Formats: sequence, C-alpha cells, structure tokens
Amino acid sequence: GCARDWDGLTCWPRATFGEVVKIPCPRFFEEFTSFLQRNCTQEEYWSEPFPPYTIACGFDEGSSKGPEDQKSYYSAFWRVYTAGYAASVTSLITALIVFAAFRKFHCTRNYIHMHLFVSFILRAVAVFTKDAVLFADETMDHCLMSTVACKAAVAFFQFSILANFFWLLIEGIYLQTLLLLTFVSNKKFVWWFIFTGWGAPTAVMFAWVLTRIHQQNTGCWDDDENGVVLWIIKGPILLTVLINFIIFVNVIRILVHKLKSQEGGGSHSSHFVRLAKSTLLLIPLFGVHYIVFAFFPESTGLEARLYIELGLGSFQGFVVALLYCFSNAEVQTELKKQLCKWQYQEYLTFSHKHGALSRETSPVNYVTQLSLLDRISPKRRTSVLQDGVTTV
Repeated sequence: GCARDWDGLTCWPRATFGEVVKIPCPRFFEEFTSFLQRNCTQEEYWSEPFPPYTIACGFDEGSSKGPEDQKSYYSAFWRVYTAGYAASVTSLITALIVFAAFRKFHCTRNYIHMHLFVSFILRAVAVFTKDAVLFADETMDHCLMSTVACKAAVAFFQFSILANFFWLLIEGIYLQTLLLLTFVSNKKFVWWFIFTGWGAPTAVMFAWVLTRIHQQNTGCWDDDENGVVLWIIKGPILLTVLINFIIFVNVIRILVHKLKSQEGGGSHSSHFVRLAKSTLLLIPLFGVHYIVFAFFPESTGLEARLYIELGLGSFQGFVVALLYCFSNAEVQTELKKQLCKWQYQEYLTFSHKHGALSRETSPVNYVTQLSLLDRISPKRRTSVLQDGVTTV
C-alpha cells in the first residue's frame, strides 16, 4: 500500500491499493465544506489531490495566487511577526532592568507590570522555540514527527499564551480596583495576583497535557484538537478576554464620569482628547483587540486575524513597554537624573586624573620639590652652593 505522506500542507494516512482517502481541508484555510481526496494507485504512488487545494480549500478560482504565492505571503508574514517579537523582547528586557534597578519603582503597580513583561517575553520566546523545532526544516515529515522535544515546545507555547492572557486580566482587575477603592492593601493583593497569574495557567496546562496524553497523543500536539482538548485551552482564554473587555468598558465609563465632573475646569475638546488618549493607552494593556475574533471559528477572516493577532499582537509587548516604562514621565526624570550623575562622576574622575598628571609634570611642582628637599637636607643645600661657586 501507500505509506503515510506529508505533502507540505496535510498529513495523509496510510492506505491500501486502490483505496481513496478523503480528508477535510487544513484548518488554516477558510472554512469550507469541501474535502480533498487522493487515490493509492497500483504503482504504490499517491495520486495528486483532487480537487486541487486552490479549488477545494477556499482559493478564488480566478485569483492569480497559487500555492507558491501563498507560501511567499506567509513567509513574508513570518518575517513581520519575528521582527515584532524581537522588538518586544528587547524593549521588555530593557524595561525590566529599569524597573528592577531603581528602588523608586518598586511598588505594586510596577511589580504587576514586570510580571506582564515577563509573560510577553515568554510568549515571544515560545514562538521562536516552536518555529525552530517544528518549522526550521522544510523537508521534515510532519506525519512521522512525534518527539518529546516538539511536544514540549507546543506545550510551552500554550502555557505562555495562557500566562500572557491571565496577566492582561490581572492588569485590568488591578486598575479597576484602584478606581473603585480608595485604599488598597498592596501586600495583600500582590501575592494573590502572582498566585493567580502563574498558578492558573500552570493548572490549566497540567490538565491539557494529561488529556492530550490519554485522549489525543498524536503528532506534536499541534494538530486539530477534539472538543474537550480544544476547550481546555480556549475556554480560559475566551473567559479572560471577555472579562477584560467588560472591565475595559467599565473603566472607560468611570473615566467619562470623572471627566464630566471636571468640565468646569477646561474645554470640552481637551476632555475629549484626554479620554481618547486614555482609551488608546488601555487597549494594549487590556488586549482589547483580541475581542474582535475571540468568539469566531479560527478559520473565519483568516487574513484579518493574521494581521490583528499575529501582526499587531507581536508588537504588543513593545507598545506596552513603550507606554508604561519609556514614555512614563517619572521614569524619564529618573533616567535623566541617573545620566547626569554618571556624567558628573566621569567628569570628576577625568578632572582628578588630569590634575594629578599636571602636578607631576609641572615645572613649578619640580621647583617646589627641590625647595622641600633643600629644607629637609642642609648638607645637600651646602653641596649645591659649593657646586655653584665652582662652576662660576
């Protein structure tokens, strides 16, 4: 018969001579009811898929985009989100160093920001790891690949996404708490936040891994999942997105109410600008853009989903670090003070070295040393005078 075959898009199972294998389109294409078929011929070769991918899986028949064009498109998109995640990791690590280095920034708000930064870093590292393990070798047979390394890479990827969404939720909850309560016990809340932010994703991942092992231990755990396995991951993510969106709407409502109460102190346009600025600042912090496709099937609006969740999502960490660290007036002031301090220390060091060097090479300094030597040694003084008389 025909062995299992990976054609670059789909894994075809083993088949006997003359058997016609029928499978649905891969999930990364738009959702269609069409199926692909291949026949195992007498010569032990697979026939070409019929109907072709361009027809069965959502390509426009009149479109000039063939499989090679699609491959080139996704390759370009890979470069975009790789650059986005690289920029995010660099800026987030720098922001972490800034918050950790200055004691002035050691507070509950920044501790939560730092954990959110770490979750974004983990997400970027997980994407790089998954790409390196699963897709670095284009000749790799994905039908036969089922190693511990590739399963661990996918599990780490899923954990990082869960942790990132939970920390986005915690940012929203903390901001809501600050707006509603006049006094917040920081030590009491911060440990609950840390426990929830890392504990909940760990528990969900433990359940997902066990379910995968016992119910669907196939491939690298990156294939189509059945209902139970899928919703173990997707359920908590949708819940965090929904709750965060509700918190976002409520926070905007509170800001509108507070701005209206201050309308007597400024123009209407200035309050509108402040509200718009606050809204734009909150969107990346809350991950509001994920609500657009959160409750639709993954195949719905594939290109738009790629742009929003991969394109914009890869730069989300960079934007968060920019807004909540580098654009923060308090951080800028502290960095300027530290820079001035370093420059002043460099100036003092340079002045000290230059002054010491000048004193050592100065003729005046040489005469002074001779005078001191003469005072200390009378014999030397007499000797010098006698030499002077003789030379005359």
